[in-house]
Amino acid sequence: MDRPSKIVVLYNLEGEGAAIDAASVADAASAIAAALNASGFHATTATLRGTDVFEVLPTLRGADLVFNLCEAMAGDSRNEPTFVGLLDLFGIAYTGADLLGLASCLYKQRAKDILIGRAVSTPPYRLLDADTLDDPSLDALDYPWFVKLVHEDASVGITEANVVRSVLELRLRARELITQYEQPVIAERYIEGREINVTLIGNGAHPRVLPLHEIDFAAMPADRPRIVSYAAKWDEAHVDYEGTKPVPLRDASPAMVEAVERVARAAWHALGLRDYGRVDLRVDAAGVPWVIDVNPNCDISPDAGVARSAKVAGMTYPQLIALIAMTAWQRIKT
Repeated sequence: MDRPSKIVVLYNLEGEGAAIDAASVADAASAIAAALNASGFHATTATLRGTDVFEVLPTLRGADLVFNLCEAMAGDSRNEPTFVGLLDLFGIAYTGADLLGLASCLYKQRAKDILIGRAVSTPPYRLLDADTLDDPSLDALDYPWFVKLVHEDASVGITEANVVRSVLELRLRARELITQYEQPVIAERYIEGREINVTLIGNGAHPRVLPLHEIDFAAMPADRPRIVSYAAKWDEAHVDYEGTKPVPLRDASPAMVEAVERVARAAWHALGLRDYGRVDLRVDAAGVPWVIDVNPNCDISPDAGVARSAKVAGMTYPQLIALIAMTAWQRIKT
């Protein structure tokens, strides 16, 4: 069989942390299934609800390939790696990262340690909880630094206050986040500069890099930090939403593009990504790219960044989704 004849697009509606828009999640799954059908596959959707894993498994075992969109299990995003472990246990083929890849990225301090250990440029960091906030060594950090939750994505918990310019600001914002979200935080050196999103598709030594995009901060008021906050992603009425527009990378030298792609590929390999993913970087004034986030199984809905990059590369949305499915299928059959 040179291609999967039956694909199940699997998604879940329960998660922890960010407020999940159930209609948007279901719409994205339907769009992916429609794209697969338009490319000649036979695709249907299925929903993982709460702890009903064993109710959905028979449906999945009847498919050649599961297009895995699940980001939680039993209402907890920390179970995302556990779910793909179950798929492996039952011999069910699926797209995207495996247990180790997801677990490596889910906890940001683990991802940071792996990147540092593999000599991939990423800002120095400190892991902070309620017991370490009074560490006197925090006084000597080279501020400004940036604070974020240790296992959330979608910019949950990020506001302008997350850029801290003193130890007092660091302790205040970190304590607020720890209390509100009941988890530790990562503090890392803040990199002032261009923010670039790198979409990669493939397996092996040289995954394909789609056309680079960056965040256009031109409309951001001068008194606000150039960051992608939660409001920038989810609140269309907020000033940050207008001030953070993703656009194709402009006015970049070939050397800068080469450096960004090289570092993004190094991060991809270090964290064991496969099939597709996104690496976010900041490029400082000296032209050095710094990895600030690695996203396995990133958003591939029709209006997301991956689809925008694919469009610049000349791909239709069905072609993009078919490419991801076939990339996974070729890996599975090799």
